[in-house]
Amino acid sequence: MDFFDQKSVAQNISASHQLSAAAVTAAIKLLEEGNTLPFIARYRKEATGGLDEIALRAIEDELGRAKTLATRKKSILAAIQEQGALTDELRTQIVACQERALLEDLYLPWKKKRRTKATIAREAGLGPLAELLIAQERIGKTKKAILAPYIDPQKDIATAEAALEGAGYIIAESWTEDAELRSWLLTEINSGKVTSKVKRGKKEAGKKFENYYDFSEPIKRIAAHRFLAIRRGADEGFLNPDIEVDEEYFLRQLKRRLVVNRDFEFFHELLTLVETAWKKNLLPAASQAVMADLKEKSEAEAIEVFARNMRDLLLAPPAGKQVTIGLDPGFRTGCKVAVVDQTGKFLENATIYPTAPKNDTAGASSKLLQLIRKHHVTLISIGNGTASRETDIFVGQLIKRENLAVTKAVVSESGASIYSASQAAIDEYPDLDVTVRGAISIAHRLQDPLAELVKIDAKSIGVGQYQHDVNQPELKRALDREVESCVNMVGVELNTASRHLLAYVAGIGPKTADRIVAYRDTIGVFDRKKQLLNVPKLGPKVFQQAAGFLRVADGKDPLDNSAVHPECHALVKKMAATLDMKVDRLLGNRSAIARLQPGEFVDDQFGEPTIKDILAELDKPGRDPRSQFKAVKFDDAVNDVSDLREGMRLQGQVTNVTNFGAFVDIGVHQDGLVHVSQMADHYVPDPAEVVSVNDIVNVCVVSIDEKGKRISLSMKA
Repeated sequence: MDFFDQKSVAQNISASHQLSAAAVTAAIKLLEEGNTLPFIARYRKEATGGLDEIALRAIEDELGRAKTLATRKKSILAAIQEQGALTDELRTQIVACQERALLEDLYLPWKKKRRTKATIAREAGLGPLAELLIAQERIGKTKKAILAPYIDPQKDIATAEAALEGAGYIIAESWTEDAELRSWLLTEINSGKVTSKVKRGKKEAGKKFENYYDFSEPIKRIAAHRFLAIRRGADEGFLNPDIEVDEEYFLRQLKRRLVVNRDFEFFHELLTLVETAWKKNLLPAASQAVMADLKEKSEAEAIEVFARNMRDLLLAPPAGKQVTIGLDPGFRTGCKVAVVDQTGKFLENATIYPTAPKNDTAGASSKLLQLIRKHHVTLISIGNGTASRETDIFVGQLIKRENLAVTKAVVSESGASIYSASQAAIDEYPDLDVTVRGAISIAHRLQDPLAELVKIDAKSIGVGQYQHDVNQPELKRALDREVESCVNMVGVELNTASRHLLAYVAGIGPKTADRIVAYRDTIGVFDRKKQLLNVPKLGPKVFQQAAGFLRVADGKDPLDNSAVHPECHALVKKMAATLDMKVDRLLGNRSAIARLQPGEFVDDQFGEPTIKDILAELDKPGRDPRSQFKAVKFDDAVNDVSDLREGMRLQGQVTNVTNFGAFVDIGVHQDGLVHVSQMADHYVPDPAEVVSVNDIVNVCVVSIDEKGKRISLSMKA
């Protein structure tokens, strides 16, 4: 039986996400044919009714879940069938099930499990007694007479009490595995609370978790970051998390549901069994399920925050193609200097000592000035690690003293050290020291953050919350998605892009990227996009997916330096012909483009959405969608936390956005926190609605805790 019905899946997605059924069906068809999300979103708008990448992601996710569910149904049915327990009713329930958790609940009674007391009781022949007790039909005998047939000393059932106890284990397990009862319990238990207590003897060692030493919050309201903090505290051995509920209410309800016949001989014993099962089976199982659900939801939210911050970081404004010096600051080992040209090519390196302990400002100024003048440097990128403020002030003083036409900026160096020691860095700069590679990376981060950051494991960049505690495959998938989206949104220069950047272009991937670079090394440069078809193992499908997102500057076809897909080039030539001009004259010619009416070019192949996109691209061919670069200006009088005073107003740059606020670099080696309550004079439900990573903001210092390394800031007027 095939449990994956594409039509039904499309209908379900359409209903749950309020999307056109025809558009969802078309999107699924395109995905199943191997098309990428960026390609579908940009170049197949007619088919999908203009679905954006967010909607397409939702469809892709739902499609994946539907396939996984179908596969799981098949394996569960086979497992139950093998045990000879598959009834028509159960088969119908499993086939109709649309939720993974409910599916697992249906399977639970037949799932292979470790040897339990209930298993031992069944082996001892107490199954029929358990069934008799569950049925609760009056028998008309004494309890002793009813239990007598089940007493068997050879099976360690020496007394009637032992027989009753063994049957109780079976009953308790069956209650725990009952899908309907589990569903009721999980629904009701959500009215409870998540609690945490500090473990005995851990109060002093676990100070960072002191907010959770005596914590309680309703399950329905607990924020993802607080639940993940409790989980981390538990994992590190400092906290005991738990679920707290109104036990009297649950026992009252369970007794009503499970013990229904007052005339049954074992009525009172069953009431007692409910209490025992609640404490030992039902509550632990329900609590575990709730904790697992909270974990899944909290991780999903944390991954979403990380992905959103990652996107903002990747789309940070590039300073552009300028000769740049990268400075990796340091005290004892000095400040590493690397010069790169407009294209990012390494030119020269040095080490200077402008700060303590050497304080060789004269020598450092002389060397830096020499490099600036020799290479006509117009940009200086300073890593924000150790000694960054001191180095920033030193560079600022040099620029002012020498009246240099140079812009300086402090950039995040998160992950730079990991990159500089990675195989990617070794392959790129095999003859350079690891410290020089780090300085080069800092220079590249200012020139083009996107092109540089794709070389680094996204988890090392540090713009998330609890990123090491969440589902790692899901985190990687989410981050890879954002990187792919950003790379294709911006576009990639085919002749200068690294293999790391090319790997994220729609349809290409790491192996094809390596082959493109190898082929480029052989021919020198690509002068047409269509030359990609000469790359070994790069076929028409990959070309179709990737071509629109690649750029060939100064090539033979001017359209190759734009986002106009090659399949549309003939259409553009037709547009140019109607105006009696060549294509190169049409590019960027706003007045000429304004004379073109989209409706005149609609045909069976191209609809109005595609034509409007083409006209917009012709108006600004190859336009970088990222914002214009602007450098943050730190206060020269504020270099350390000790320089801060309450009430100070400073400029800073957002380094991380979480669910509870935003962290801001104000130039003192310690980011300050703008709590969500301090972001505006009105209620802010989500910090991401106000700020993004890399935003330059004005803040006021609210409080300083030097010992606890905490700075509280406000963005309120």
